[in-house]
Parts: sequence; C-alpha cells; structure tokens
Amino acid sequence: MEKVTSADGTTIAYERLGTGPRLILVGGALCDRRSLLPLATGLGRHFDVVTYDRRGRGDSADSPTYGVQREVDDLGALLTAMGGTAAVYGHSSGAGLVAIAASTGLPFTKVVLHEPPYGPDDAEPTGDADAVLELLAAGHRREAVERHLTMTGMPEPMAREYAATPGLAECAPTLAYDYTVMGLTVGSRVPVDVLAKVTQPALVVAGSASPPFMVDTARRIATILPAARYAELADQHHAVPPEILAPVLHDFLSSRKD
Repeated sequence: MEKVTSADGTTIAYERLGTGPRLILVGGALCDRRSLLPLATGLGRHFDVVTYDRRGRGDSADSPTYGVQREVDDLGALLTAMGGTAAVYGHSSGAGLVAIAASTGLPFTKVVLHEPPYGPDDAEPTGDADAVLELLAAGHRREAVERHLTMTGMPEPMAREYAATPGLAECAPTLAYDYTVMGLTVGSRVPVDVLAKVTQPALVVAGSASPPFMVDTARRIATILPAARYAELADQHHAVPPEILAPVLHDFLSSRKD
C-alpha cells in the first residue's frame, strides 16, 4: 500500500501493480480498493494499474466536509503520483465521478464508464436516498446500507445478509458522497452538460442482464460523449467477473483508434 496527499491535505491510500500503460480504477458505492483488486490483478499483466480507497474508505483519510471537487482532486493527486497521465475506469457511481473528473480537464488518456446509475429523465424521485441519509444521520449505518441495497434492486433478504458483512457498515457514511456525485437526492438524470465535456476516447459498458434503465442509459451516454463507443456484455449484470471484463477493457485501452 502507498499513500498520496490530496490538495486539501487528505491522504489517499492506493495499491499499484503491473507494468505498461497507466490505468486508474475507481469503485462505486461501498467499495474500497480491495473491491477492484481482482480486476486490477487481471489487468496488471498489461497495464500499470492503481486501485485506491476513495476518501472516507479503507485506509484513506477524510475531510470534515465533503465536496465532489475534493474527490476530483484525489484523482489529480493519483495522476501526479503516476507520472501525470493515465487512462481511467469507473464502475457505477465511480463512473459518475470519473465523468465529472474528466469534464474538468484532468489529463486522462482514455475513459471507461461502466453503468453509471443515472435514471431516466422522466423518473420521479422516490425519496429512498433521503431515507438512507436520515438513517445515516441517526447513526443507523447497517440499516442505511440495507436500505441502499434494496433501493438498487437487491431483494430484502439478500440485502439484509450483505449489509451484515464485516466492515461494510464502516463505509456507510460515504453513501452520501456517492449520492452527491450522482445527484440521487434530487432525482438522478443524465448530466448532458458534463458528459459533453468529456472529449477523450471513451468506452461505455453495460451488461445485457442489468436493469433495463441502466442499459438504456449507457446507450444514451455513448451518443452524448463526443468520442465514444458502446460495449454490451451478453448475459452480464451490474457486477461483471474480472475474467470477462478485463479483456474488454484491454482491447479498448490498447487500441490505437479512438
């Protein structure tokens, strides 16, 4: 494990493995650097890969107040530590963060967005995110995790069991960070203005077995990004096994074509 200091003085923990072109992996809600380690290991045969603890998770520190720009600065610090430029992959709400970071002009060489969970433009806010935030404010972390998981479509018995995973409740407060990134507290719509500023060669990934709104949203995002292609993984859900996902990323990241 290594650490880098972000612009506000927060230390960010990361692991780096492999050799080749540089690549940063960005996890989604309730994920730390270990969550993407199997994917990083698979890609490490061809790339110099960083997987990190987003602030407030794992071995990374946090700041008294949160702002999305702070997480963008964290990525900037990792880029500096890696030599200045890198490709970037983001999964779920991590893809939402990647889109924002890329739109600010961070020197990413290529961008991969894997099912950022934006909702349809005509979707009405459900209040579920507010309910999660209320549970967090009351100190009910495990219940907040469970409510979040059911909000994403996980059956209640499975969500209850998963929420009891040791250490998972410690990440619960960062759900508020992901909601801020995705805009879930006011209804999550595709941020066309942000995506239009992502000018790097991009790949948008979705699994055909994921919820239909995620597949439709991924297809739409690919039409908004100035230089994007779309890849749909047959029979795959929101979480894709690394042995299936890694070759897709390798083909895109290694291609000389936009």
